[in-house]
Amino acid sequence: MTKQVAIVLAGCGVFDGSEIYETTLTLLRLDQLGIGYRCFAPDVAQHHVINHITQEPVDGEQRNVLQESARLARGDISPITELDANDFDAVIVPGGFGVAKNLSDFADQGDNMQVLESVKEALIGFKEEAKPIGLMCIAPVLVPRLLGEGVAVTVGHDPGVSGAISAMGGLHRSCGVEEIVVDHEHRVVTTPAYMLATRISEAATGIFKLVDRMDEMMG
Repeated sequence: MTKQVAIVLAGCGVFDGSEIYETTLTLLRLDQLGIGYRCFAPDVAQHHVINHITQEPVDGEQRNVLQESARLARGDISPITELDANDFDAVIVPGGFGVAKNLSDFADQGDNMQVLESVKEALIGFKEEAKPIGLMCIAPVLVPRLLGEGVAVTVGHDPGVSGAISAMGGLHRSCGVEEIVVDHEHRVVTTPAYMLATRISEAATGIFKLVDRMDEMMG
């Protein structure tokens, strides 16, 4: 049977949702390897809507995270409450500020952050079943709250975010844009992606390595 990977999305767009290139590159690499996937997102209101030209919030506009994520998934998506770790071999969380605004409140609370309960409930099953968990860009900031202390991850070199990870009990490892950090004990794979990438090809190298390593870990 084909391996199956769950993809957790946080909207559509780098500043208020999931990073589009990171998501697309992840889906591309999974497909190239013959791995099946299914996208999920929380059915909640977005933290806010950002004009991606000005990078400023749009007053009075509200969007739904699941509906926005459906743009990225070409409509083929389910609410995260339907994500059951028993149905999948691994899970991947692309980056984008939606992770820090919609999947958690990291953007506002820093190292006092909490993860959205529906996201926590969906991902905890992968930890319990020791199934690989991949996160990229800003998404590794979720790890201490999701998986507990002492898990090695990377967001590249960002001192603010890496400091917050350390403050929450995580182990941050500096990493180049085209590399990955693997915590073998906890079966977590991370890569900086657009925390460092200046070109889509740079992001692709690290993301492809992440997917390739997860493919190996799935066996």
